Amino acid sequence: MSYIKDYIAANESKMMEDLFSLIRIPSISALPEHHDDMLACAQRWSQLLLEAGADEAIVMPSKGNPMVFGQKIVDPNAKTVLVYAHYDVMPAEPLELWKSAPFEPEIRDGHIWARGADDDKGQAFIQVKAFEYLVKNELLKTNVKFIFEGEEEIGSPSLEAFCEEHKELLKADVILVSDTSMLGADLPSLTTGLRGLAYWEIEVTGPNRDLHSGHFGGAVANPVNVLCGMISKVIDADGRITIPGFYDDVEEVPQAEREMIAHIPFDEEKYKAAIGVKELSGEKGYSTLERNSCRPSFDVCGIWGGYTGEGSKTVLPSKAFAKVSCRLVPHQDHHKISELFANYIRATAPDTVQVKVTPMHGGQGYVCPISLPAYKAAEKGFEIAFGKKPLAVRRGGSIPIISTFEQVLGIKTVLMGFGLESDAIHSPNENFSLDIFRKGIEAVVEFYKEYGK
Repeated sequence: MSYIKDYIAANESKMMEDLFSLIRIPSISALPEHHDDMLACAQRWSQLLLEAGADEAIVMPSKGNPMVFGQKIVDPNAKTVLVYAHYDVMPAEPLELWKSAPFEPEIRDGHIWARGADDDKGQAFIQVKAFEYLVKNELLKTNVKFIFEGEEEIGSPSLEAFCEEHKELLKADVILVSDTSMLGADLPSLTTGLRGLAYWEIEVTGPNRDLHSGHFGGAVANPVNVLCGMISKVIDADGRITIPGFYDDVEEVPQAEREMIAHIPFDEEKYKAAIGVKELSGEKGYSTLERNSCRPSFDVCGIWGGYTGEGSKTVLPSKAFAKVSCRLVPHQDHHKISELFANYIRATAPDTVQVKVTPMHGGQGYVCPISLPAYKAAEKGFEIAFGKKPLAVRRGGSIPIISTFEQVLGIKTVLMGFGLESDAIHSPNENFSLDIFRKGIEAVVEFYKEYGK
């Protein structure tokens, strides 16, 4: 039995007490009434970092919710790891679907059940407990800095400016993040890529008021019909996006990586059954796992207009609206794509309507080279803790701040996440496996041992 396993076993009840003290603070960044909880959670994290062995841990102001900064400098000439996490959580609604109170953590069936159990308090806690073990046993050979923010769930609006302002403070050789997931409990994996995002609202205006569809139908363009027609042309019969210039900067995934993706265990029939669809759809020439992780996509996230109330109302609406998004791949600049899309929609609009396209938000994609020494160290950590080499996988989601770190601080990030699909993050009954929690601490400890060599 390894020393780290002994350490976890001897200290687990105290670990749970401390983690639960964080979870009990409803640090919901989306709701202004939790403003005081954000500060309370930041202060609690700073206490826990000091207890874990940080030389300093302070709560720092930002344009929005406070930041937590901590550090331990073992040798000014040694490598420095910057650990990023977030202490804010998603709202817990609908509350009636929870089996236990979302902010009163419980341990049942070998899992911690609570909002934030995985995302991201549980995963951040793995990092801090691994750090604590290394400090207490005088095994830490690298400097460690921590930056914990309170706005990740609302798009990290204050973090870029904070990074710009504190470049020297945040100087490091690599950033380590535990805020992603693995393919399965017995299928460890490291996230090597994330997609970027561009998001817009489209407003189509026809007549200056809602019209009687009997008197005007067939003579005046219906904005809802026009909007549907315009959107339907964005993707062609082969599942490719038709916006001119859209694919100019799309990087083709190297053949070696496509082969790795092909080796990921994936049951398409189970996948279809789980989401209740008969057939899948997407870009021609790519597998499902490639389409949803390393190829761009376009989706209508919402569409509305006209009469949608009870019963019927024969109306030709004055306006129609849609919210649409593109997931982008690394090297596709979301600002450039945003402009290309807006120009395309305006150009395809007929003269029968007026069109307004409003960009909402966006972020760049990210790729971590699997040759990076810190990646190799993370790989070794997983292999020791989980008993098998982790698969390198790209994910379809977006964490815009990861590309911001690269652009502002010039540092690569290793995404060493331990979540599972079944953890139900952002949903009722969020949970985190105690077994994975323990293995996660061991994996991070082994990362530092390897990276510090």
